[in-house]
Amino acid sequence: MKLAVVSAGLSSPSSTRLLADRLTAATLGHLDAEPQVMEVRELATEIAQHLVTGFPPARLAAALDTVAAADGLIAVTPVFAASYSGLFKSFFDLIDKDALTGKPVLLGATGGTARHSLVTEHALRPLFTHLRAQVQPTAVYAASQDWGEQGLARRITRAGTELAHAMRPAAPHTTPGTAAALAPRSPTGAITSADPANAIRTVPFEQRLAALRAD
Repeated sequence: MKLAVVSAGLSSPSSTRLLADRLTAATLGHLDAEPQVMEVRELATEIAQHLVTGFPPARLAAALDTVAAADGLIAVTPVFAASYSGLFKSFFDLIDKDALTGKPVLLGATGGTARHSLVTEHALRPLFTHLRAQVQPTAVYAASQDWGEQGLARRITRAGTELAHAMRPAAPHTTPGTAAALAPRSPTGAITSADPANAIRTVPFEQRLAALRAD
């Protein structure tokens, strides 16, 4: 199972990458998956070339393929002008229109003030809903003053748990009557057991009819 992590922080180190790493750790605490982290700032030149030429350089193509092939995605952006960054948006503009359909996605954002805490809901969530992703209920915004606070830690844990559960394969669902419908049957149509020790003794209809006639 593969987990793609997209961090759009512009500095190194950055709070955006820190949040992405903590969300990844929270997810992997409940799921055995291989994380693949992509720093969008390292792909800035390739993104610009693709936007101009229409052809992705090899490194960008590999990153786009990684996101498309992943079983789940964590996407984290810094806040610029009360929305996601232009570099973050440009990267996801290049994703194939069907690549995120049904894919579990955990959203995160970082900013300098709590006033932008709703950016995950009014900017990020609509973007990924448009891409038909399965956006998780809990999105995490981290302002500068949030680091080290228990509230942020709890939100990260809850969000990671939600993504882990969404990425797990669904258990087979058996509807009422399915077991009987799939049970082995004798040539006469009577349900039998695959295990001889638990076999149900059946009497063909012809034998029962003959017995009644004999009486």
